[in-house]
Amino acid sequence: MAAKLTRFSKLLITLVILGVIFFGVRYVLNNTQLGKDLQDQAQKVEGEAKTSDGKPISSTTGGKRDPNTLRVQLVTWGGYAPGLYFNEGASANSNSRFYKDYGFNVEFILENDLMTALNAWMAGEYDIMVQTADAFPLYTGPKDINELGPKAIMQVDWSRGGDAIIAKRGINSVNDLKGKRIAVAVPSPAQTLLTSSLEAAGLKYSDVNVIKTSDNLKAAELFRSNDVDAAVVWSPDDILATRDVPGSKILLTTREQSHIIADIMFASQSTINDKREMINGFYEGWMKGLAEVRANKSNKEKSAKYMAELFGLTTEDALGIMDNVYWTSHGDNLNFFGLNPDYKGMKGDDLYSKMSKKFVETGDLESSAPPFRSVIYTGAVQSADANLKGQAYAAEGRKTFAPATSADVKAPAIAAKPISINFETGQFTLSENAKTIIDLQFADVAKTFGNVKIRVEGNTDNVGSRKSNMALSEKRAKAVADYLKTEYGLDGNKFVIVGNGPDKPVQGCESNASAECKAKNRRTEFVLIGN
Repeated sequence: MAAKLTRFSKLLITLVILGVIFFGVRYVLNNTQLGKDLQDQAQKVEGEAKTSDGKPISSTTGGKRDPNTLRVQLVTWGGYAPGLYFNEGASANSNSRFYKDYGFNVEFILENDLMTALNAWMAGEYDIMVQTADAFPLYTGPKDINELGPKAIMQVDWSRGGDAIIAKRGINSVNDLKGKRIAVAVPSPAQTLLTSSLEAAGLKYSDVNVIKTSDNLKAAELFRSNDVDAAVVWSPDDILATRDVPGSKILLTTREQSHIIADIMFASQSTINDKREMINGFYEGWMKGLAEVRANKSNKEKSAKYMAELFGLTTEDALGIMDNVYWTSHGDNLNFFGLNPDYKGMKGDDLYSKMSKKFVETGDLESSAPPFRSVIYTGAVQSADANLKGQAYAAEGRKTFAPATSADVKAPAIAAKPISINFETGQFTLSENAKTIIDLQFADVAKTFGNVKIRVEGNTDNVGSRKSNMALSEKRAKAVADYLKTEYGLDGNKFVIVGNGPDKPVQGCESNASAECKAKNRRTEFVLIGN
């Protein structure tokens, strides 16, 4: 008959077994290859860089940088379909055309928190980051960021409906925003959209009461309250928020203001130096992917599938956000970076330089950012030029419009801007000074609002007969429109010519009683109307 173990005996045997296990595991960890591998893996996980939602930045390298992989940060935006398509998804993989055609890997990582992304980029976790040309001064201006030499390497797209200004009942044009409370993400491209819209109405940023928010989503939330009169938001919040607030409306979007929010990608100077051929191949491959996505419906659906997987959307929703952008081709990049001397439209330098000054005025920058030419790398665009020929890579054509109708003459204004353009008595020829005034006060508006018609209304004082003033005011309006058409390459049908003569005097100057009032009434008014 077997002896029964006492409690003490059982405890002693348990301690012996635990000791054997402890020293056995310790021996394996310190004296075998398996142990070393396990320790390495533990160190990787502990030190792994993470996105703002706690996920590892790299799904394929465990946080260690692979010198043959470009790590690219993205946000939830419809402009990135061509790159995801060419890469066969977000992760680095052997099916990627970047890998097959150019010999390097690309890994796309979603990070919507731009501050988290910027800190990771500064720490070397990302090779390429996204931003907009207008907001880029916020990255190139501060000394600690500028020391890394951020350089814009490509334009990705123009926003075409992805950004919007929404307004509550009683606000029917941008002019009506004067003195109103507007929720705006600060600092961000939302400021650019608001600033350029106000300029189209002859207003300044200081003419409205900006209620600052941290992002556009919070601006939409604030719009649903009684605290603001308007907000700058992203799509689809323009639709959703106005649906929730009775009597509200979408005042304008980047479908009308088509050349104001330009998405770009940038890299540090050291990354460009170390991975120049990869940067060049990334640009060229992206442009090839763009051409293929545009050319074939199934390719577009394939790119939407990859986008949906990365962003956590349905494929249908991915297709929807893709429709709110215009993907910029190689030809568009040549225009954007000033490499096409014949291009007269909106360039990256225009957006960047303008907002560099505006951000100083708003207190978001201490001083103006460096010149645009010093914060761009055009080597990728130029190196790919010989391989990207043909219509598939051509720039967006000039917008054409139907001839003006009687409805255009009476169409309500999106925004109206009066400008005093002086003519010699009884004359309608533009002086050089008049041309300069148009260049400085309205040319940018005409270029940024690329998808709307402009009603040019000539006005006079009451000196002379009404009949002669009606004819003269129309000729003056036509002279202004002809100058804009010729100088900036705009379609002639974009302009609706109206001569008001003395019939629409400025409020308070109806009687033309003083020289000052007469001068105010001798004005040209630019009215943006829907197409």
